[in-house]
Amino acid sequence: MIIVKIGGNILDNPERLQSFLADFAALPGPKLLVHGGGKIASAFGQRLGISPKMVEGRRITDAETLELVTMVYGGLVNKQVVAKLQALGCNAIGLTGADANIIPAQKRPVQSIDYGFVGDVAGPESINVDALGAILEAGLTPVFAPLTHDRQGNMLNTNADTIASVLATALAPKYNVQLVYCFEKKGVLQNAEDDDSVIGHITTEKYKTLKAEGVVNAGMIPKLDNAFAALSQGVQAVQIGDAAAIAQMAAGGGQAGTLITL
Repeated sequence: MIIVKIGGNILDNPERLQSFLADFAALPGPKLLVHGGGKIASAFGQRLGISPKMVEGRRITDAETLELVTMVYGGLVNKQVVAKLQALGCNAIGLTGADANIIPAQKRPVQSIDYGFVGDVAGPESINVDALGAILEAGLTPVFAPLTHDRQGNMLNTNADTIASVLATALAPKYNVQLVYCFEKKGVLQNAEDDDSVIGHITTEKYKTLKAEGVVNAGMIPKLDNAFAALSQGVQAVQIGDAAAIAQMAAGGGQAGTLITL
């Protein structure tokens, strides 16, 4: 079972997206895709006069922004990806966490920052594995938008990396799960300015060192935190790398990207 999260500059680049989806559709066995779409939501919001509100790189989701991301993530991006996969012979089904109650979440409590309608998933135990398993066993490929719900009738904007990690850990008792984070870089980089400075393998100890030295920072930290959380809860392998190398990463063994192990 392979779970792939796609984000970065792939979704808004038609050629790279088409190439990635062709490779994803060709992967054998059961698979699941989680997508982001923040750049597309920001661009669409500008057309509607809604400016993104960001604090420390994270989107503040007020009521107006929630409507925007629900439309863009759950509608525009999700259905375009599903339609493209259908054209490639992959029988995909587009989902949010609200569908079949697969991913309930809690609205993030207000502390020093009010993130608005942002959802935090309690953990793999909260995932409706029976419903998700039935979809997979029907031969369908789920494509998840980064949206959850609070069981009170409200949608919640939720980090796509987190959704991929939690789905992976929830399915780990049932499948031999491999989690792959795809974006526009070749992997975790030693030098952010050098695309070829890929760190081939990161263990828990090496991660502590890289953080202390400031080699990994900003958006890469939550991605790696999610990777290690998944590994600690039964996921077999996690890799991070270029969407163009999804076939090599899916083959395992650290052939491409950055391999993450405990």
